[in-house]
Amino acid sequence: MTNISSDRPISELLDSAGERAVAVVRGIADERLAGPTPCPEYDVRALADHLIQVVINFQALAAKQNADFSVERHYTDGGADWRSRFAEETATLVKAWAAPGAEEGTTGTFGLPARTVGHMVLGDLTVHAWDLARATGQEYAPDPAVVDEIGPALAEMAPMARKGGVFGEPVPVPEDASDFDKVLALTGRDPQWSPESGPALEP
Repeated sequence: MTNISSDRPISELLDSAGERAVAVVRGIADERLAGPTPCPEYDVRALADHLIQVVINFQALAAKQNADFSVERHYTDGGADWRSRFAEETATLVKAWAAPGAEEGTTGTFGLPARTVGHMVLGDLTVHAWDLARATGQEYAPDPAVVDEIGPALAEMAPMARKGGVFGEPVPVPEDASDFDKVLALTGRDPQWSPESGPALEP
């Protein structure tokens, strides 16, 4: 993977990543919500809540507004149709990043380039969709164009992400591992993780 991103709009890539993530979330059975995930600090329910919050927060960042990541809300509690809520919020996320100027300038508390922030949510949507799929026994295949985009972007962010406890230490993978397996390993995930194998990501 080269350290060069494409010129494809973030919204177009998010649309593809979001479609796959929505399918995974709709496939989560209620009896799986208490199960483990590749992120040991989250069970399936907590990770689904986290991903919904991520999608909502990055809508605000697309509009050059600040977002509060310090509070984790509980969308999956109660009788609300949280799976449909995730689909709706993901569609809103795509529209937010398709708005004129969304990829221009800087955004967020740290004043990062807007496209870098777009790469963050694209990475979260893709990697956490894999987390949830693997945790709940579902198949998951990301869009190769999305993998090509997030590979170099996440590699550039990795030192800062590890320092902040967002990524774990990289996991060794074979030279001939797929590009997506290399992305997962970069974030501290074992691409071979299963619910039976135990935690893989050490923050």
